[in-house]
Amino acid sequence: MASRPVLDHTPRESVRTFTPRWRNSPLTDERMATLLPGRALPEGSLVPAEAFGRGGPVVLEIGSGHGAAAIAYAAAHPGADVIAVDVHVPGVARMLAAADDAGVPNLWAHVGDALPLLTDRVAPGTLAAVHLFFPDPWPKKRHAKRRFVQQYSLTLLASRLAPGGVLRIATDIDSYAEHCREQLAAHGGYDVVEGERPTWRPDDGFEAKGLRHGRTVSEFACTLRST
Repeated sequence: MASRPVLDHTPRESVRTFTPRWRNSPLTDERMATLLPGRALPEGSLVPAEAFGRGGPVVLEIGSGHGAAAIAYAAAHPGADVIAVDVHVPGVARMLAAADDAGVPNLWAHVGDALPLLTDRVAPGTLAAVHLFFPDPWPKKRHAKRRFVQQYSLTLLASRLAPGGVLRIATDIDSYAEHCREQLAAHGGYDVVEGERPTWRPDDGFEAKGLRHGRTVSEFACTLRST
């Protein structure tokens, strides 16, 4: 008999979805010092017209890594502003350099945990889309509580998405895909379509690695249900 999924409706105290372990190289420090100020979100509550100088769609990518997907989206959607969020400073620094090389003016960076940013600084209905591509799967059963996709995070994202907004999730780990199915079904706030791979997203990083190892990429396009 299959066990029922654990449904966390509130965050567990002291449980994080990431492990902050890295060392900054001199190149990383140089990039952060010279490139981040021009692309960092202003402090305080996010007001898109003030932060970006316009009122177009705002898309947030959680765990942007080296930024390939965020940069590709920004290049393919020049009318949107993309906020790339990650705790891994070397990855953010590499993304900043790549964004400058790509000449995309509409990509912005936030170094830190996405949950406090969403909770404290992003107003309800602000985001047109949220992207969660190849998050840490935390494959051990006892670590499943650390996976980003939980009932409380799905509720928080639903509140920050504008009507008709879309949450996109991709993973190459079957157990994480099943976890997403269970959590999304239990939540019920999204219309979920599986298998739609965005044409603009490059085959890069964890996706390419997963495909090389023969894994299958699961895609979830989750459209916010109207209330």
